[in-house]
Amino acid sequence: MMKKYLTQHIVGAFLIDEKGEVIKKSFSNKDIDENVEEMLQFESGNLTKQIIGLIEDISSGDTVVVETDALSRALLKQKPSLNVVVEKNAEVFRTFRGKIREIAISGGFFKGEDEFQMYIHQFNMEYTRRKLRKAAQKRDQLAAQAIRAIDDLDKTYNLFVIRLREWYSVHFPELDNLVPNHEQYVRLVAELGHRDNFEVSSIVNLGFSQDKAEKLTDAAKKSIGADLSDFDIKPIQTLARMAWDTYVLREDLAGYIESVMKEVAPNITALVGSLLGARLISLAGSLENLAKLPASTIQVLGAEKALFRALKTGSRPPKHGIIFQYPEIHKAPRWQRGKMARTLAAKLAIAAKVDAFTGRWIGDKLVEDLQKRLEEIKKIYAKPPARKPTEAVQQQTRPEAKRREFPKQKKMKGKKRGFGGKRE
Repeated sequence: MMKKYLTQHIVGAFLIDEKGEVIKKSFSNKDIDENVEEMLQFESGNLTKQIIGLIEDISSGDTVVVETDALSRALLKQKPSLNVVVEKNAEVFRTFRGKIREIAISGGFFKGEDEFQMYIHQFNMEYTRRKLRKAAQKRDQLAAQAIRAIDDLDKTYNLFVIRLREWYSVHFPELDNLVPNHEQYVRLVAELGHRDNFEVSSIVNLGFSQDKAEKLTDAAKKSIGADLSDFDIKPIQTLARMAWDTYVLREDLAGYIESVMKEVAPNITALVGSLLGARLISLAGSLENLAKLPASTIQVLGAEKALFRALKTGSRPPKHGIIFQYPEIHKAPRWQRGKMARTLAAKLAIAAKVDAFTGRWIGDKLVEDLQKRLEEIKKIYAKPPARKPTEAVQQQTRPEAKRREFPKQKKMKGKKRGFGGKRE
């Protein structure tokens, strides 16, 4: 019985002995496109032509040693009679890789060192290019990147608006209370600038009602703010335009995510909407990763810090993570949220698996079942549960504990030393 080590390299497949010496070899196709495609197929769990040619000559009494479980499964699928053993990071393989260049040159695959280096460089470039192209075809990653961009834009937009309100309030402080909506405030400042430009017709053209326009115009005339010149108003307007452009970009990205999510994950989108669905995919890393997660993990996605803190300190674990943004959970009383989050997470686990592996449409059925269960939770748990008795009440209801008896201390002879006194 002999131990033979089987490995696949860019230049071909090799069968080596326990000393790292080549027993048999089969070089790859020197055409880079075909070689790259074959190596990509090999990574997916398919055997290369070179390996298939080598295992045909292996006797049933020999043991074939490989480095990965995937290659072991593929070999047994191709030839079930093989005796395959997996040895990860075996010293023989590391020793052999150092000899690849010499073996390839001496075997006639390359004419010299320069050709070897050039081929390896071109192969790696093409291999990386195709891997990136393949990753870009996974449109769930595009949705994940877009939702992260939206989160960044929200932070930037909020900072812009806070600074704009404080800055423009020096000139027109009354506008801050009259227009609480950020988008409307930003657009008024960006379009009109100086408070003297607040006229009824101009404000109505920006989408405001007649009554609102009259109130704003009257407030602008009676404003107690400082008089600023056009030189001072110009940078404020520039900041307002930047904030408005950020808002418009955010809305465009939201529309883009909606179209991508309907294509990539229609069932998840039907359940929780495109933005929340994209956030779940982003937190999981990909749609496939989300599909592999159990419902209990999906339920607390986004609340990892609170979860680990609970595990460390023994406090109550979180009942929900990012799915708290789901309207039904967000609006529900606190005692219903945990049950609703558990129900939603279970449906999301099903939807993610279907979207990732089959692509069938079951969104309407999932939404119907979800709404039915949520209504049941609202009816069954309409009233809050009875509160647990407080600590004081618990102490009163407990049986009286036996008092611990301490041994009596011996009396000291003589009097204790008092203020300025002496021992007797």
